Amino acid sequence: MKARLQTVTRIALAAVFIVAALPKIAAPRDFALALFRYRLLPDAAINAAALTIPWMEALAALALLSPRWRTVGAAWLLALLGGATFALAAALARGLEIDCGCFGLKPGGSPITLWSLARNMALLAAVAWSALRMRNAERGTRNAGSRPTSELRPPTSDR
Repeated sequence: MKARLQTVTRIALAAVFIVAALPKIAAPRDFALALFRYRLLPDAAINAAALTIPWMEALAALALLSPRWRTVGAAWLLALLGGATFALAAALARGLEIDCGCFGLKPGGSPITLWSLARNMALLAAVAWSALRMRNAERGTRNAGSRPTSELRPPTSDR
C-alpha cells in the first residue's frame, strides 16, 4: 500500500511540476519579468535564471519518473521549491503585490497570498516525504543483497 501511495505521489508531483514549467518555458520573457518583480536577483542574473529554472524544473519532474534518477530529481525539486518558497515568503514579508509566476504568467493570474505559501509548503512536504521514502527503499534494496551481520563478525577464539 505504501509503495503504491509513493508511486502515485511521485507521478502527481511530476505532473504538477511539468505543468508549472511549461508556461515558463514557452514564455521566458514573461518569466523573467516575474522574477524581476520579486527583487531578489541581480538584474544581470534574471535572464539566465528565467531560461534555466523552468528547464531544471521540468527535467527534475521527469527524473521522478525514472527509477535511476528519481532521488536526484527529488533533490533538485526540493532545492528549486525551497528557493521559490523563500521568494514567496520574502515577497509577502515585504508587502509586494505581485503575481507568483508559479503556474501561469498572465498578470493578475496568481497573486501571492498566504495560500501560495501554504501550497508551496505542502508541495515541499510531499517532495520531502517522497524523497525519504525513495532513499529508504534504495537502502533496503542495497542491503537486501548483503550478507547477514553474523557472517561479518570475526571468528571468536577458543582460548
